[in-house]
Amino acid sequence: MADKARSGAAGAGRTGVSAGDREARLKTTAAARPHTASGARTDPASLPVRPGEDPWTAEEVAELQQELTADAASLRAEIATAEEAVTGLMRDSGDGAGDDQVDAGTKNISREHELSLAANAREMLAQTERALGRLTATGFGSCESCGKPIGKARMQAFPRATLCVECKQKQERR
Repeated sequence: MADKARSGAAGAGRTGVSAGDREARLKTTAAARPHTASGARTDPASLPVRPGEDPWTAEEVAELQQELTADAASLRAEIATAEEAVTGLMRDSGDGAGDDQVDAGTKNISREHELSLAANAREMLAQTERALGRLTATGFGSCESCGKPIGKARMQAFPRATLCVECKQKQERR
């Protein structure tokens, strides 16, 4: 996954899209898909649960939605901060007069680190927004691979989960 984040981060730097453009696009995307407590399902009991688990309550669904919304806002702020840092590092990288190889290498590592952080935050934001969409529409709590319930406890612990434990284990073995 780190390789995927690095390649995504490196690709983000080559697209020619400025950090401000990406931030504006993120804000536009977020504004186009508002997630509020009023957008929750009308019947939380319709969310799938595993045998032996209690059905979802409206309070649990609202709490989960509030947590995901707060995570999304935090991730957007983290992305903006990381992209500002990358912009500063890119601006400083051209001013290498007098830098030796160690200084240049340190700047490169710092820039790659910030790009990686921004790429990871973007990936988490996409997962969070997808979880919010599934929560308010359909599919939340159902495994995307086998269609069985993921499990209420797993969804409460990791609301971005899209696979049940069994399918996730199979995926990780590949």
